[in-house]
Amino acid sequence: MMRQFHCSITLLCFLLAFSTLAQDSSRRTKKRVYTTNPLTSQYKMTIDGILDEAGWNLVEWGTDFIENEPDENTPPSEQTQFKVVYDEKNLYVALRAFDSAPDSIVKRLSRRDGFEGDRINVSIDSYYDERTAFIFTVTAAGVKGDEIATNNGDNIDDSWNPIWYTKANIDGQGWTAEMRIPLSQLRFGNADKQVWGFNVARRFFRKNETSVWNRIPIDAPGFVSEQGELHGLVGIKPQKQLEIQPFTVTQLDTYPEEAGNPFRDGSDFKFNGGVDGKIGVTNDLTLDFTVNPDFGQVDADPAAIALDGFEIFFQERRPFFVENKNIFDYQFADNQDNVFFSRRIGRSPQGFPSTSAGEFVDQPINTTILGAAKFSGKTNNGWSIGVLESLTGKMFAEIYNNGDRREEIVEPLTNYFVGRLQKDFNDRNSYVGGIFTSTNRNLEGNLDFLRKAAYTGGLDFRHNWKDRKYYIEGNLVTSHVTGSEESITNTQNSLTHLFQRVDASHVEVDPTRTSLTGTGGKLEIGKASSGNWRYNGSVVWKSPELELNDIGFLRQADDIRQYFNLSYQTLKPVGTFRQIRARFNQFTAFDFEGNYNRIQYRIGGFAQFNNNWFVDVGYIHKPRIHTNTILQGGPRYRFSQEDINFLFIGSDERKKFRSSFGYVFSAAKQNNFKFFRLEGDVTYQPSNALLISIQPEFTKNPSKVQYVTERDFNGTPRYIQGSFKNESLSASIRVNYTINPNLTVQYYGQPFVFRARFKDFKYVTNPIAKDLNERFQLYDDTQISFDGSNYSVDEDLDGNADYGFGNPDFSFVQFRSNLVVRWEYIPGSELFFVWSQGVTGFGNTDDTLITNLNDQIFKQQPDNTFLIKATYRFVL
Repeated sequence: MMRQFHCSITLLCFLLAFSTLAQDSSRRTKKRVYTTNPLTSQYKMTIDGILDEAGWNLVEWGTDFIENEPDENTPPSEQTQFKVVYDEKNLYVALRAFDSAPDSIVKRLSRRDGFEGDRINVSIDSYYDERTAFIFTVTAAGVKGDEIATNNGDNIDDSWNPIWYTKANIDGQGWTAEMRIPLSQLRFGNADKQVWGFNVARRFFRKNETSVWNRIPIDAPGFVSEQGELHGLVGIKPQKQLEIQPFTVTQLDTYPEEAGNPFRDGSDFKFNGGVDGKIGVTNDLTLDFTVNPDFGQVDADPAAIALDGFEIFFQERRPFFVENKNIFDYQFADNQDNVFFSRRIGRSPQGFPSTSAGEFVDQPINTTILGAAKFSGKTNNGWSIGVLESLTGKMFAEIYNNGDRREEIVEPLTNYFVGRLQKDFNDRNSYVGGIFTSTNRNLEGNLDFLRKAAYTGGLDFRHNWKDRKYYIEGNLVTSHVTGSEESITNTQNSLTHLFQRVDASHVEVDPTRTSLTGTGGKLEIGKASSGNWRYNGSVVWKSPELELNDIGFLRQADDIRQYFNLSYQTLKPVGTFRQIRARFNQFTAFDFEGNYNRIQYRIGGFAQFNNNWFVDVGYIHKPRIHTNTILQGGPRYRFSQEDINFLFIGSDERKKFRSSFGYVFSAAKQNNFKFFRLEGDVTYQPSNALLISIQPEFTKNPSKVQYVTERDFNGTPRYIQGSFKNESLSASIRVNYTINPNLTVQYYGQPFVFRARFKDFKYVTNPIAKDLNERFQLYDDTQISFDGSNYSVDEDLDGNADYGFGNPDFSFVQFRSNLVVRWEYIPGSELFFVWSQGVTGFGNTDDTLITNLNDQIFKQQPDNTFLIKATYRFVL
């Protein structure tokens, strides 16, 4: 059973050995140098986009840009120039984008970080670590964007919003722009003479062409390491940063009144306030803090249903936690598994009050964050540092019963801590790092089902060689959780662990335990750059007792996987294609008992045509699928061989009307199950200021063996399944109207409807039989009966019901929307006007999706939230 694993590792070692011994024909391109000069007090710089200030005459133009996409290392269609000067407080950049047809310049409006139309990026690696860059973008319409690139450009964080200034202007030669970047917004060392990594990139929109000042080979390992150098910075001093941003929030909630329920009287009014701040402790390191934060302007999560019982992973959207999140990232294994998942902070309360009939409950939706602070940055000697501390308050549910009110605690006072370190060395080709997290709860009331404390420690490293062409990286994680016997028993029985599995000899539930300790990790080696080919292989493991879900995210423990990936890309346009990419992936999965659970092969290809249309196609083959989780504590289960194919086609994404459509289709042998998803994206931009898009999606997922529940029959467990048909229909709708770069109106809405119906119930007999029909025994009509709400099973036909279960059919309907008016009235200070709507309910399983959508959304009175949030940023 290890044959596939050995073959993949052997192939990877052969490829690495052959490539390392072969002649390396693509040495790193020699870096270009631009030399700046300082401004004296006689020069005054006005940022208006017109390059008429005398100070620009102190330096020469940076010229001779080279095309990067689509035809790398050739002359671009239009040239670009830049100048850089500085004073003791600011860096100034002048940009000139030549265009032989100025009337055709695309100047689409968007809010900050929209990156629409013709634009120019200025990338500054002020650490000069060849891994990190601060990117400042201006479009021909004057819209600005800003990002932090880390890991040599693999991670881009556009939540960073420094205070800086830019303007653009269109003239007879093309368009120009000016930037003033305060040195307080950058991070650099104390050397008297500074050398920074530096590059300028232009996006020539109507030809979909990118050109750069310092060449970035298309097969480079990243773009930060390929930047040129900025010289001439002499005597600049690190600028300490102090920003305080108080805010106020006024909120009115309206909703359908519920008779007799004092918590649903039709409306609620709230007034709240807090403060955010940023302190430059040193020029390298910043302390961010927030007291009583509010995130009312953030979009709601998309609707989703988890039929397998696992937690759904949602992206972090709250600004405080999104900004600089790359520093704290520790994705140690695969997919979304991460030691730090910031959405645990402020999560929904995990407890529920004990109630009786006739009582009304006011259950808090989220836990209050009393305060949070993070200390982060990177020093000029290569240390990346991140420390985050947060405290969430005790949360109570209020219960009302005939005039009497009482409270029950549903979430304890909790402290969260994350510490992250990385150190670059070996001429910035290598790093080592570590992470430590802790969660400590002050348990009281009936919250002993929660773990009292959780600790995680990890080490990681990466080494690159041959100009970052090859790499080896790895990490190790250890977790330790403690709590009452009840909480640790719950952990052992949870879907992540399932120690109660009846056929597992390597794990078992011990109800007397008060702690668990586990490990996980990854080792990967591969080729990351140079030439047409890339490949890597890795081994990932998560031991049975590994537990991260107090402040991290872990879907499943007790897992060992081997991966092999091979990809090919063209380096130049070929015939009718701008670019072609092909890929092959393979993985195998085992558990810690040695069971061979899965093998999967995937091939795919992507092609972009010269007219900028694209096609993405692929095929996945799963000859072996065993799972330890589908019966939720029952034995290991086998699914029949599965084959998947998918196809997506899209039009030119630059056009005012653009669209893409595609499908995914899966089928298993013996009609074990099927899956079909059809999705699309239609976007129309009737003017530079208005953009409308809709993303509809329809899914259908029938199965003969959907798990329903577990019951007992004379001491023998019965794992009940049913033939299952489910359908879902949703659409994400967005309307963006940009009055100017600082004043925008954005609408987001998503109707979602889901329906699941069951029939042909059965119980599992031989869960790993090759033949599907040998895995279960169908109940016949004399054994099972339905009274309209519940099923009764008389398995031995003695006239008495042996067990029963409720009707599992259900239909779920939800609609969520956000209308946000955002006005940045001065740099860094904002006003938000927000209107949110929501409807959630259950439909009729006998009705169609469209009928349920109409009856449960359009005919219902929604919940409404009206919110005004005002912030003012003081820069001291």
